[in-house]
Amino acid sequence: MDNPSALMPKVAVIGSGSWATAIVKMLCESPIEINWWIRKPEVVDQVQQFGHNPNYLSDVQINLNKVKPSSNLKEVIASADYIVMALPSAYINHSLQDATPDWFAGKVVFSAVKGLIPESHQTLSQYFQEKFGLMPEQTGIIAGPCHSEEVALERQSYLTVASYNEKNAYRMGHLLNGRYIHTHFLNDVIGIEMATVMKNIFSLAVGITKGLNYGDNFQAVLVSNAMQEMKLFLDAYAPSKSRDLNESAYLGDLLVTAYSPFSRNRVFGQMIGKGYTVKSAQFEMNMVAEGYFAINSIMVLNERFQLALPICKFVHNILYKHQSPGREIKQLEATLK
Repeated sequence: MDNPSALMPKVAVIGSGSWATAIVKMLCESPIEINWWIRKPEVVDQVQQFGHNPNYLSDVQINLNKVKPSSNLKEVIASADYIVMALPSAYINHSLQDATPDWFAGKVVFSAVKGLIPESHQTLSQYFQEKFGLMPEQTGIIAGPCHSEEVALERQSYLTVASYNEKNAYRMGHLLNGRYIHTHFLNDVIGIEMATVMKNIFSLAVGITKGLNYGDNFQAVLVSNAMQEMKLFLDAYAPSKSRDLNESAYLGDLLVTAYSPFSRNRVFGQMIGKGYTVKSAQFEMNMVAEGYFAINSIMVLNERFQLALPICKFVHNILYKHQSPGREIKQLEATLK
């Protein structure tokens, strides 16, 4: 008789931050082998010795009977059927600089990245299709609304899994599903990828206004306008007649990112609103706020469409053109309704 466990896919998680650690924890609920790429060998040693990530979500106990940490990226990828990319987007190119298309032959790559590749302004699925020759059916995305800190606390959470191949989406979704994780499925890969990018930008905007002492009334209007801005951009960039922005992958993810104290983009924006420079805010947080890199890419992509994106412009002017938040907010106020 065949061994049932032999039929289960092997999964690789690439990245060692809080979201990668949360994904490893979720996957440990399934009877699978998980190979976990961690860049620093000394962190691998600590995980192997103590069973937790010393830098992120350190209270999460890692089941070392299922999880095999390693700093050898090629071996980790080679061992897997499904690969979950959970690196900050700004590190993708550097981390995969030695990778070649044969590394990913026959693999399925799911993005848990919440940004665009800064050098090419691509989503992760676009990047893997162009750079490594993957077919669209070999790519997918794992999206929220879900914060890693609440996964660590085992609070009831929801994920959206999307793929161009329905079978791959369902298989990955069922691997992530567990006692406190509920998954549902969509097929709008590019739309969800871009929505995860834009919600971080809008969360930055909310944080900036919070730092400027604007209240809940203003933030409610800002978020509702942000949803309209997201729709405008998605309709231009990736038109879809079946997309429903009221789905939790779009509206829900925007809400949790805009309002949760766990949102690093919101925290980063709040620091900027209070007068921190970009560099000082990045140094103090010691974590990547994806929206910082994403806003530059969105503005570059929008050169093709010339859409009116006042909230995106507000964030870009402050972070990249070093304009005064106090002056920029007055201009933004006039556009909201």
